[in-house]
Amino acid sequence: MTASTTASPTSTAPTPGQVWTRARGFLAVVLILVVAGITFAAVRSGTNHGQLDPRSTDPKGSRAVAELLKARGISVTVATTLDEATATAGPDTTLLVAGPNLLTRSQQLRLEAAASASAGRTLLIAPGPGATTRLAPGVRAEPQQAVSALAPSCDLPAARRAGTADMGGIRYTPQDTTAITCYPTAGIPSLVVLPTGAGGDTVVLGSPDFLHNERLDKQGNASLALQLLGSRPHLVWYLPSLTDPSATTDDHSPGDETEEQPENGARDDAAGESSFLDLVPSGWLWGTLQLALAVVLAAVWRARRLGPLVTERLPVAIRASESAEGRSLLYRKANARDRAADALRAATRTRIAPLTGVPARDAHTPGVLLAALSARVTAPDHDLSTLLFGTAPSTDAALVLLADQLDALEREVRTS
Repeated sequence: MTASTTASPTSTAPTPGQVWTRARGFLAVVLILVVAGITFAAVRSGTNHGQLDPRSTDPKGSRAVAELLKARGISVTVATTLDEATATAGPDTTLLVAGPNLLTRSQQLRLEAAASASAGRTLLIAPGPGATTRLAPGVRAEPQQAVSALAPSCDLPAARRAGTADMGGIRYTPQDTTAITCYPTAGIPSLVVLPTGAGGDTVVLGSPDFLHNERLDKQGNASLALQLLGSRPHLVWYLPSLTDPSATTDDHSPGDETEEQPENGARDDAAGESSFLDLVPSGWLWGTLQLALAVVLAAVWRARRLGPLVTERLPVAIRASESAEGRSLLYRKANARDRAADALRAATRTRIAPLTGVPARDAHTPGVLLAALSARVTAPDHDLSTLLFGTAPSTDAALVLLADQLDALEREVRTS
């Protein structure tokens, strides 16, 4: 190696400026997310508690209806655990379950048992198919529709006095003929009142929109909310929480061991130990699935090359001879005679194909190239096939001999 070559820079490490150029976009995104998170947390702190929360003044909160109920002499109590919700259940209490889909299977069964025995009123806000089956037996959830102003179309006094209200969402079909159904869309109701015996009932609502602060003064929403929630002197507003200890434990009374067996002879799996998936709310499972799909789509998007190839500026200029010598040394170090022979043969075929009138696309097709070569050189077809498309040499000497033979063939083609 010459002195000039030794002194020339050969480092390919990126400079600090290049590192900053590549990383500043990512750092900007991270900074925006951090600032947005801090701002969002600060804005939502204080009296803002969340969607359908009777303490929240947000558009999706429900503080307005809670204040109206208090003004009518109804006591409003917020419960965040299942024990708090079931302990206050009674004939003079209305229990509103704001997020029944967040409850585990065992929590739903406990809540249904307590509500049925209380002889009070239970309101379920937009329960899904699984929650409906366990919290309102005999009611089946149907496909969801858009929320809109709907007429009651039923004999329920509260709905008839309220008139048109913002209803819809999930629709329900009851099997009990004594159930009252209101606010239908396409013939399927979005409000079902299911008697539970001893004067109690369960009200299944397909949408929470009429309880939101931003919609309470629309249509007959306020009247419907006050009549459904104010039928008893006490209202327990149950906001299921993921930190509820009952979500990770299965409590059973001694009578559970002697409860009636299902018709198929198998015990309900709720009487056993819950699996991990039973403890995960359905919303988190769907969110995880959507996140996985987003990751797959992002990977496909990033893996697909858009536009033509661009020439990258090399950190140093390298002579073609040095590049060829360096590659040959790597082949020798790896004992890759097959790779070296393939490179020599491919380069020879590429150079002699135009000389014989063979298109570039057929330069590596034996049938086309050998037929054209046989008319230009004196070597037999068998030798040409072995020379241009043969197996890899077994020794370094055979590789050198192959290179000499390829050079001789190219010279003969050029001079013929």
